[in-house]
Amino acid sequence: MYKEAMEAPEVVARQYANNSALMKMLSRELQLNDPYSLVTVARGSSDHAAQYLNYLAGLLLGKLSTSLSLSLITIYQKALRVERSLAVAVSQSGESPDLIEPMKSFKGKALSTLALVNAVDSPLAKVVKWVVPLHAGEEKSVAATKSFIASLTASVSLIASMGKLSVLQDGLLRLPEDLKKAQGLDWSKGVKKFSNAKRIMVVGRGLGLPLALEAALKFKETCSIQAEAFSSAEIKHGPQTLIQKGYPLLIFANRGPGLADLLSFAKEMRARKAQVVLVAPEEIAEKDLIFPETSHPVLDIICAIQAFYLMVEELSQTLGRNPDRPKNLSKVTKTK
Repeated sequence: MYKEAMEAPEVVARQYANNSALMKMLSRELQLNDPYSLVTVARGSSDHAAQYLNYLAGLLLGKLSTSLSLSLITIYQKALRVERSLAVAVSQSGESPDLIEPMKSFKGKALSTLALVNAVDSPLAKVVKWVVPLHAGEEKSVAATKSFIASLTASVSLIASMGKLSVLQDGLLRLPEDLKKAQGLDWSKGVKKFSNAKRIMVVGRGLGLPLALEAALKFKETCSIQAEAFSSAEIKHGPQTLIQKGYPLLIFANRGPGLADLLSFAKEMRARKAQVVLVAPEEIAEKDLIFPETSHPVLDIICAIQAFYLMVEELSQTLGRNPDRPKNLSKVTKTK
């Protein structure tokens, strides 16, 4: 897991270089057809990447983007009206039937179909019109790291191509160096704080919510810690009743319009004597860990998960677990 996480800068650089011509062709089609909305199809870590894509589509393009409830097709076999939508599947292996079946049903019905996928010869790749390779290379660890980061950067590239957002393209070009800087951040305080945790609440908001979802999954996968992700706003609708003295919280406070709310939430939880680990920009005095910054706020999320992966891998080792081979899990999950 550690080795593969450290390969992320190389993966991102390779993806940018190898997909450049493809993204230009894709850009021309999508700008010509101008989809009204996007529908995303994914499971597990890939669904967290899809949630990030959904945020990008709304925030940067003003387009409605929805994560598909897969059971509508795989169990209820409902025909959905997607003729004005771009259907996007996100997957590392491209082998799960509950991704293949919806994308197969959308072919010829959706405005277009596309897969962000690492395995370009997979069954999923064969049922879509456009295949955007992640270029993550082989990933042996059950816990996805570099393939997840590659899914995020492919999502940024897709949105940047659809909206002709040159500032994002430039940011992707510089991102490998930003990722290397993130790898050098000292997040060891998080290892110490969570080494005795039996449960953790991971908090984010807006673009930070997909980050919180992925972090919570990795706590479960690699450390067997019962971690759940929530928006800071959603916590106040019920989950906050769980937060008592000593309750562990990891709060991702990324720069942007949600920062003040997240800092206020962290202050409130500290007043309750909760064990707060606040990840915030370097200039925030009350931070515990530095939230890395890049050339564009939406790219900060990618560098933050890079730093988190190294922390949670170390935590797993500290707890005497094998982060590469979590109990009862396999690399490829084929759900229906």
